[in-house]
Amino acid sequence: MKTTHKLKKFFLTLTILIISIASITLLPLGLTGCGQTSKIDKTNNTKSNSSTTENTSSTNPNKTNTATSSINSSEISNKVEQIKKSGVLVLGTSADYPPYEFHKIINGKDEIIGFDVDIAREIASDLGVKLKIKDMKFEGLLPSLQTGKIDIIIAGMTPSQERKKAVDFSRNYYQAEQKFLVRKSDSNKFKSIDDLKSLNIGVQKSTIQEKIAKTKIQCANVVSLGKITDLVLQLKSKKIDGIILEGPVATAYANSSDDLEVANINLGKEDGVAIAIKKGQAKLLDSINNTLERLIKNNKISNFIVNSTKLAEDN
Repeated sequence: MKTTHKLKKFFLTLTILIISIASITLLPLGLTGCGQTSKIDKTNNTKSNSSTTENTSSTNPNKTNTATSSINSSEISNKVEQIKKSGVLVLGTSADYPPYEFHKIINGKDEIIGFDVDIAREIASDLGVKLKIKDMKFEGLLPSLQTGKIDIIIAGMTPSQERKKAVDFSRNYYQAEQKFLVRKSDSNKFKSIDDLKSLNIGVQKSTIQEKIAKTKIQCANVVSLGKITDLVLQLKSKKIDGIILEGPVATAYANSSDDLEVANINLGKEDGVAIAIKKGQAKLLDSINNTLERLIKNNKISNFIVNSTKLAEDN
């Protein structure tokens, strides 16, 4: 009897011990589970409280969104005012692209000129401000626009779908054919795009011409550089076989160099060129488009192109 009692007591103690161990073992899991639930609940509660605060602070449940929209609208409308207040419109360009934009010594001073610059001056004039030009490599233009270092880009830029994801564009103000600049001694070698197969093709980095070389020319070895002038040096030293350029640019370089010529190859027309601005600046975009419409209507852009081409030929 005594032995039986001891056995019962032993099994009771053992059972209690097992239950205790199981409880201790499961405790962290329970805590973890509670912790996770608590974290989710806390997040949900915070969101709920935030929503409640928004709703109770106004009869309009979208007060916070409206406020954000107001701030954004204010920033959009203020860009034109900011430019007018500063008295300066900052143009970003890559001045190695005659007759669009290029360097020329005028009265002993290095000036950036071209029909893009003429257009920029008209835009600045319509805004009642002066024009400041920042010259940089083409691939640096979009980042500079995004960070606010420049206000607009006018640089013979094609408004591709990829670029439209990052910036807003004006209406197109010019459209040109794509041409192939070669050494004059090689010009008879090139009659069609098939003749460019497996050649060393020069293009400016991050341009529509780079895309053409990579997608339309079979087995091309594409040489992408930041400056057209560097590509021309590569062409003259026979490191590349030719350069894809817009028609007016190719013609300008050919006319300014006795050993270069534009090959008789049809590489197609581009989608046109436009002016880029930071996304959301609607009033600035309207002002730019109004200026462009006036210039196109009055045939001013055509005159700018003729004059700039003549200046580029004399360069």
